[in-house]
This record gives sequence, C-alpha cells and structure tokens, in this order.
Amino acid sequence: MSDLPNVVLVHGAWADGSSWSTVVQQLQAEGYSVTAPQFPETSLADDVARLRQVLNRQSGATIVVGHSYGGQIMTALGTDAPNVVALVYIAAFGLDQGESLGALLGAGPPTPALAHLIVDEQGFAWLPEEDFVSHFASNVDPVKARVMHAVQQGLSMSTFEDVMGVPAWKSHPTWYLIATEDQAIPPDAERMFAQRMGATTVEVPSSHVAMVSHPDEVVRLIGAAAQTVQSGSASDRLAGV
Repeated sequence: MSDLPNVVLVHGAWADGSSWSTVVQQLQAEGYSVTAPQFPETSLADDVARLRQVLNRQSGATIVVGHSYGGQIMTALGTDAPNVVALVYIAAFGLDQGESLGALLGAGPPTPALAHLIVDEQGFAWLPEEDFVSHFASNVDPVKARVMHAVQQGLSMSTFEDVMGVPAWKSHPTWYLIATEDQAIPPDAERMFAQRMGATTVEVPSSHVAMVSHPDEVVRLIGAAAQTVQSGSASDRLAGV
C-alpha cells in the first residue's frame, strides 16, 4: 500500500471537478489516491459540509488543495479538519478571521474577470462567456475555455457575505501558487494571503485557472507538500510520537 497522503481537490466558483482533470491524471500516475468532488456552491456552509463528508471518507493523512473560492471552503474548516495534514492554495482565497469575500473584493475596482457578473433571480452569480474566455481563463485554449464556461456552476451571492471564523491555515502547514497573470484575484492579494499564512510559495505566469493551464507546476507543488508531510511523519515515528 502506498504511504503517499491522499489528495482532495476543491474546485472554485464558476467551475466544477472537471477543472482538475489533468492534475488528477498526473497525481494518479504518481500513485496518489485522489478525490475531486463536486461542490454545490449554494452556500459556504453547504460547501464546507460537502468537504467534511469527503474528508471523513479518506483513510489516513490527506492534503487538501483549493482553487479560488475553493480556498474559502477549505479555510472555513477551521481547526476541525478531519484527516487533513496540509493545505495547498492555487490562486485561492485565504481569508483571515473576521474577513469576508465581499469586503475584500469591494475594497477595489472589480477585476476584469468579475466585472460583469450576471446574478439570476435565485441569487446565483454567473460569468458571461466573453469574460470567462478572455479574462477568467485567458491563457487557456479558447475552445477549451468555452467548454469550461459551459460547465460552470453558479455561485450563491450569500457566499460574499459570510465572515470567516478561525482559518484552517493557522493550524496547518500551507503551500501557495500565485498566478501572476490572474485577472480574477489580483496577484498582489494572492501574495498577501501567502505571506500572512507563512506559506511555501511559488509564482507561475498563469491566468486564474492555473490547474488547467499549468498542471505540471500544480502537481509539483502538491508533491512538495506531500514530501514535507511524509518527512514529518517519518520524524514523528522515529521520535516515538
């Protein structure tokens, strides 16, 4: 049996589990047990509940990897994160206690990817195709980007008002991939998230969807987290912990 940690991949807003497809294939080829569930995006509470459901099904140490709003979901696990030994943020929100997405995004002008959100009568926000292809997934082949747009899930506007409790990154080791060409989350905001959580950080010349345009770099970062976790586990065993 492999002693590699499990990997749970958390997709962000306006995406689904298929956004991780290439990353899943590469991780599986390296021997990891990988889960990339679908999140309802009906509320932050619903999404955290889904993540807990998936984590409770893991056997042993698990690395959680979140993209974009997926970072909000895994951060909201707080100190009670079953089986979780590390967090990896991919161009993701890493809010601190007392912060909300709405306040953070409202502190400056809308980013190009989020400038024209369409909010339906049920209170879900959607990205128009032009903004999705040209800004959200700007360095992805347009044909593929339009497919990604077609499978997007709307995000409940209620998630912008949720205030973060004690963030999970305060009690777990973290890694962060900054997408330097991100037009959804400003790269400087990503740097701020990474710095204050003390994350091991890499910068990649990618649009917001780095797991699609730069899967190799994403897999390498997850591998670095796994190697550190494994080394720590070995040290604990030697120390009799």
